[in-house]
Amino acid sequence: MLSADNAGTGHVHKDLLPILDLLLPTHISVVALPERPMPHPKASFDTMDNDWGVPHKYAMRLATFTDQLEHDPSLATVVDSINVDTLRRNVRWLTGEAPSGIESRHSFTKGALQAAHWIKKQVQEAGASCELMHYMEGFAPNVICEFPNNSSEHVVLSAHYDSRGSFGMTRAPGADDDASGSGHLLGVVDAIKRYKIKFDKKVIVAFFSGEEQGLFGSRAYAGHLKDTNREVLLHIQADMLGYHVPGEPMQLALPATIHLPEASYFVGNVSKLYSPELVVGSTQACCSDHQSFLSLGFPATQVFERNGPIADPMYHNSGDLSFREGYDFDQIVAIAKVTMASIMIVAGWSQGQ
Repeated sequence: MLSADNAGTGHVHKDLLPILDLLLPTHISVVALPERPMPHPKASFDTMDNDWGVPHKYAMRLATFTDQLEHDPSLATVVDSINVDTLRRNVRWLTGEAPSGIESRHSFTKGALQAAHWIKKQVQEAGASCELMHYMEGFAPNVICEFPNNSSEHVVLSAHYDSRGSFGMTRAPGADDDASGSGHLLGVVDAIKRYKIKFDKKVIVAFFSGEEQGLFGSRAYAGHLKDTNREVLLHIQADMLGYHVPGEPMQLALPATIHLPEASYFVGNVSKLYSPELVVGSTQACCSDHQSFLSLGFPATQVFERNGPIADPMYHNSGDLSFREGYDFDQIVAIAKVTMASIMIVAGWSQGQ
């Protein structure tokens, strides 16, 4: 993630991908350009007046959801069950602060493979079917999990589980970027399991690799959805949820630029109902895996930890641990309540027996 106002293009050989992020300053994030031309948005009644070519009907559906929002005590009971202790254990297992033996989740490491298999097992235990999606030689796989449903309409909640360390250092715990997002996603899955939630639409939880090298994992998966004509009602990416400046309140930042506005507005309004403790605002920080979905015309947004610019002093640093001042598990839980409520509302849900 970086400021959307500071961007440039360049070309590197594919052999540099395993070490590219180690050669860049910490404030630089990479977005790979696609090898094939992107589809051009059609100027017609079926397309909103937006920069991403998201069809009008999806933007309007999200706007309708926003207009019809009201507090649901049953839904609140479910999202309030997201457990901070479980979430903390999962984050620290991914970072290696708990005894997992993981030193790095860099996309080209054994630690990333270990994390992928562990994540797959955790989500399958909640009743989802999971696959390891291999998309490019050398990269750890995406972990793609679907909760059982025959609907042709999809709702996607995602995070990236790969990490990045300091220049020249192999350790990459990635507690904030992005074990916070991955741990949040596992917290949502745990609540789905506990309450035996059944969805009316197909809900997908996706853990991407290759984000730090240029959004490769999410681009591969979003491309698969596009190539197979999948209908996506909403995609939410969770990236960097755990840090705020000491003394600041808990926050939820939504994108200022790279997003579908109707999606962000919907999520922001859900937050007021189910996590009113969060101060909702916007950030210019970019560019995470939701961009892969937006570029293909899917309605997407991102949740982020702080209004304004990135402030985490351990961003893209081997010191990105959860045992430090400013890292706030309660904020991660509060944001998880928002994303879970959002997908439950859009997908429709019931509690199983």
